[in-house]
Amino acid sequence: MTSHQRNDIFDLENSSTRVRMKTRPVNPSMNRLVIRLVCITLACVCLAAPARADSRVYDVVIQAGRVMDPASGYDAIANVGLTGDRISAISNAPLNGKRVIDATGLVVAPGFIDTHYHGTQPIHYRLALRDGVTSVMDLEFGALGSRVREWYAAREGTSLINYGTASSHELARASVLDGINAIDTAEAASARSAPNWSGMLPDAGQTRDILAVIAAGLDAGAIGVGSTLGYMPGATADELFQVQALAAGYGRQVGVHLRHTPGTETEEINGAQEVLANAVALGAPAIINHFNNPGWRRVHDLLRKLQSKGHNVWGEIYPYAAGSTTINAVFLDPSVWKDELGQRYEETIYDVQTNRFLSEEAFLALRAADPVRVILVFKMPEEEVTAWVGLPGTTIASDGLPSLAPQPLDTPLESLPNAHPRGAGSYAKALRIARENDIDLMRVLAQTSYNSARHLGAMGLKDMQERGRMQVGSVADIVVFDPERVTDHATYTQGNLPSTGFRAVFVSGRAVLENDAVDLRQVPGKPIRFSPANG
Repeated sequence: MTSHQRNDIFDLENSSTRVRMKTRPVNPSMNRLVIRLVCITLACVCLAAPARADSRVYDVVIQAGRVMDPASGYDAIANVGLTGDRISAISNAPLNGKRVIDATGLVVAPGFIDTHYHGTQPIHYRLALRDGVTSVMDLEFGALGSRVREWYAAREGTSLINYGTASSHELARASVLDGINAIDTAEAASARSAPNWSGMLPDAGQTRDILAVIAAGLDAGAIGVGSTLGYMPGATADELFQVQALAAGYGRQVGVHLRHTPGTETEEINGAQEVLANAVALGAPAIINHFNNPGWRRVHDLLRKLQSKGHNVWGEIYPYAAGSTTINAVFLDPSVWKDELGQRYEETIYDVQTNRFLSEEAFLALRAADPVRVILVFKMPEEEVTAWVGLPGTTIASDGLPSLAPQPLDTPLESLPNAHPRGAGSYAKALRIARENDIDLMRVLAQTSYNSARHLGAMGLKDMQERGRMQVGSVADIVVFDPERVTDHATYTQGNLPSTGFRAVFVSGRAVLENDAVDLRQVPGKPIRFSPANG
């Protein structure tokens, strides 16, 4: 029997009605027409039906906002009821709340999820919160595997927003090859000043030790493995494969700064192919970190084709033409940056402390004097940025690298030392670009929240299976913003100016930001992690 001869059965559901319809053998196009007519009829019935009164009293009601759920495509004016840390109602009927927030003319959407944020101090979380972010994770650099438990314990009950980390490939190498046990980016300067972590080729025993340190982090609940491969020429293709195989054994992703990033269009694509080939061979998840570089269109095409075949692989972008890194990065050596890539230091390397571009001579002198100084690297045409916003199958992840010098939580954000603006403005900038270029808002909201939650949730990470969605039962991590006014203010010369246009940001049902002001007394942030082995 052919598919055209079979009787077709269609299930059409809404919240209160289930219709089961059998058809006689007909042309498939006629089946589709029947389905469409039934759907339209049901929709009309639902819209015409009077909304039933809800007698419950919710902790918070967000009233009359444009509720947008990128997971389902739901987009309607509705009222949202919050009870405890959950969304407990989304309705066009009036809702009663102990507290009511008028969201007329505003968008109500899932809280933004940043999977690539290097700031790990409370003030960094405050800066991200001002940009609508409710969950931050460092899935590129991560934390030292043997200290992952310590890392999570230090944040328990003290955080404005949700937090998570990967087990760090780089710090595992620094631990084994240099004897330095830095916990995360806050102590990375000591590790990156050491001689062996980057260029040393480990022997078989050292490789086993590196993998053991990474595994300790996965046992402690780390979300995956973070590999800054492009900074570590001593990490061979075989070592990367073993790292990805280790993560695959736990069912978790490896997030990779590609081997040749930044590089030529050919090198960038080859770097992505290495990671993706390993992922496909291992049947494992993988993230291509910040692939908004030369060759990005082909990398995106590779990702989309693999996604269409069911592979849990994805890539992230940030909406800026410049990147940021420490000045001793191996790819900034004159033999690479100038001779291979044809870049001019005085046009591409920017010192955020002095707010000036560096000549080659100034670059070399500053690198010798301060090898872990953070600088900006201009590497892409500005006009490319718009093409990245709303890009299907990708996420926005800031790669935020604020000043890592400890600062009190209540320090005025405007007074923080200059840094790349992506740590303060990536999400509001994406929304502004979407507004100015008529980019579909739902696509952008998928980039800012649901896409990250979907890919991480597919690995079995429960904390992400219940976030990134505006749905009943989901965790109430929510942003309420003015789509006509939300904007970024951070610039390359003033990189920590906070974003504005957010009426409210909820974390686990608690309002931690209202009218662009953060309530520093709130600490509702939860750990994003897998259950640790042995408790």
